[in-house]
Amino acid sequence: MAFLWKHPRSKYWTARFFDRDGKRRNRSTKVPVTGGTPSETKRNRQIIVAEKSLRSHVEHWLRRKHHEISPATRSFYQQATESFLGYMDRLGMGDVDIAAITRDHVTQYRNELRERVSATTVNHNLKTMRTLFRDAKRDHLITDDPTEFVDTVRKQTDKVRRPFTIPELQAILAVADSEWKSMVMFGLYTGQRIGDLARLTWNNLDLTKGEIRLVTSKTNKRLAIPIAPPLLKHIASLTATDNPDQPLHPGSFDMMERHGRSNNLSNQFANLLHRAGLRAGRVSHRKKASSDEHEHGRSSARKSNELSFHSLRHSAVTMLHEAGVPMAVAQQLVGHDSEAMHELYIGVGRESLVEAIRKLPNIDIS
Repeated sequence: MAFLWKHPRSKYWTARFFDRDGKRRNRSTKVPVTGGTPSETKRNRQIIVAEKSLRSHVEHWLRRKHHEISPATRSFYQQATESFLGYMDRLGMGDVDIAAITRDHVTQYRNELRERVSATTVNHNLKTMRTLFRDAKRDHLITDDPTEFVDTVRKQTDKVRRPFTIPELQAILAVADSEWKSMVMFGLYTGQRIGDLARLTWNNLDLTKGEIRLVTSKTNKRLAIPIAPPLLKHIASLTATDNPDQPLHPGSFDMMERHGRSNNLSNQFANLLHRAGLRAGRVSHRKKASSDEHEHGRSSARKSNELSFHSLRHSAVTMLHEAGVPMAVAQQLVGHDSEAMHELYIGVGRESLVEAIRKLPNIDIS
């Protein structure tokens, strides 16, 4: 805790505080004890802030967060803070005292970023910045949080996602390699996200009970999904292993382990859609030169596409609905996130889930 006190041999207020390393510090404010203007009072408060550069605080914060968050969140925090530091470096302020960062700096960064990326990415980066600066305020590195009154940006409302048709699914499977065929089958018959499917191991399968068990990375929800007959047939065709920790999709698993997030896998699937004739252009994985990266690089805003791997999730729910399965049962199968739907899950037993999963159509993988 920081406070002001008067040393018996000084006519000035002295600030006492603990620095970032927990060491007690004393510093003269040079403000007489006998009085002080409002501006001097403000300076009294600011002088007890322990000085630390923006860059060093970011580095310390990322190290501290390492074991508190998931690999995917760590990767995003790293990317978001690098983006903000890059912007501040262009202003020549990457190594200034963090207390020198103002609301205008954060707002200008937000606006500049919006010219290059989607509103969702901007708002996620801004959320990271808020967490970063709240941490700095808690540790007495700043007195005012520069992100406190910076609003999020408005999201576009024309983004459309739709499910795949069966002919589209067959077109994808026709051009996919064996691993992507398997990923598509798991995506369609479980409705799970690409990252969660990439991390599946044989240990996630209970073939005796006919279930796939996993904990979702986004919501930390435990799911036990009955295995649909077409998916069970596909699993039987996979090469068995004595090691239950062996991944079902080795290439995808390795990519998730190396990168910590599913962006590269999503790009691979987008290019698979291109080969199937369901997407106009390919996605480039090459990083642009630094001179034009801010306008055309990987951080540029992605065009909205109505089909993606997430469309398999929509496909599963849609096909269940068309088969007459109640929406509450369909949402339970895919692990829907909303609290409103969670209330409807009460009373949905395993028998209902098994009956529902058997109503999904058989997509020929051969």
